[in-house]
Amino acid sequence: MKYRYLGNSGLKISEITYGNWLTHGSQVENDTAAQCVQAALDAGITTFDTADAYANTAAETVLGDALAGQRRESLEIFTKVYFPTGPLGPNDTGLSRKHISESINASLRRLKTDYVDLYQAHRYDYETPLEETMQAFADIVRQGKALYIGVSEWNASQLRAAHALSKELGFQLISNQPQYSMLWRVIEEEIVPTSRELGISQIVWSPVAQGVLTGKYLPGQPAPSGSRATDEKGGADMVKTWMRDEVLERVQQLAPVAADLDLTLAQLAIAWVLANDNVASALIGASRPEQVSSNVKASGVTLSPEVLARIDEIIGDLAERDPAKTTSPAHRLT
Repeated sequence: MKYRYLGNSGLKISEITYGNWLTHGSQVENDTAAQCVQAALDAGITTFDTADAYANTAAETVLGDALAGQRRESLEIFTKVYFPTGPLGPNDTGLSRKHISESINASLRRLKTDYVDLYQAHRYDYETPLEETMQAFADIVRQGKALYIGVSEWNASQLRAAHALSKELGFQLISNQPQYSMLWRVIEEEIVPTSRELGISQIVWSPVAQGVLTGKYLPGQPAPSGSRATDEKGGADMVKTWMRDEVLERVQQLAPVAADLDLTLAQLAIAWVLANDNVASALIGASRPEQVSSNVKASGVTLSPEVLARIDEIIGDLAERDPAKTTSPAHRLT
């Protein structure tokens, strides 16, 4: 496992982050989740990402239980705040001082820790003044409940405004967590250049495009039983964007590229996002421990300019690049 600095900070995180969105507390049994976390630890992963909204708080509890007994100083634990939790009262969502202050305390209890290494605004909140949000984060840092602050799926102008306020308030905004893959490249035009300027890194989710870039979905054939594309709890909705024969055919054309490098398609996809020097870590999830053990092998892989050009040629105009696709809900979801 290789490690990279997160933003313009002294914090190092593993190139592969283990995330438990769509799995822990919902899709996989707790015993299996614990085995996946152990596989991550065995592979050298030190960085773990979750959110209070995942499985309506259950994912944090599962992760806290799975990491119990580990040396806390050897881990980087990340969580998030914004989306609704609890009974969906008027203040159970968003980035108000009230919701942030209550949410960090609840997250720490579930995670069984005194602090998180990174606390992230899960989306931008148009209904709360940014000054209020950033002051609440500053207070949490001063209280020692979070060491650093990050965001998720904020656009370039939002990052710039938040970064300026964080400097005024005396804390570090060091990361953004966007979707990024060979097929979803919307951060490249505006967010990555802005982040480089500001000293912000990307922690990217869905580097294998909800499993499409693993090559397990074949054109003209039904999705394999038990795959995300057959999951009626939400997984199928997430992956349907890419379940088109023209996309699946291009993914199969990537197989020889991966084979020439002695990589699986999933490893190639993860190595591809890590080739972007503004990406500090790629988030992977898992429903089986062996998935973790395989995907971590992407860490440390160097893709030559020729390979990167070949991938661009194969994917072509199927990649989504519109920076306007980075959006937050216009109104809080209650």
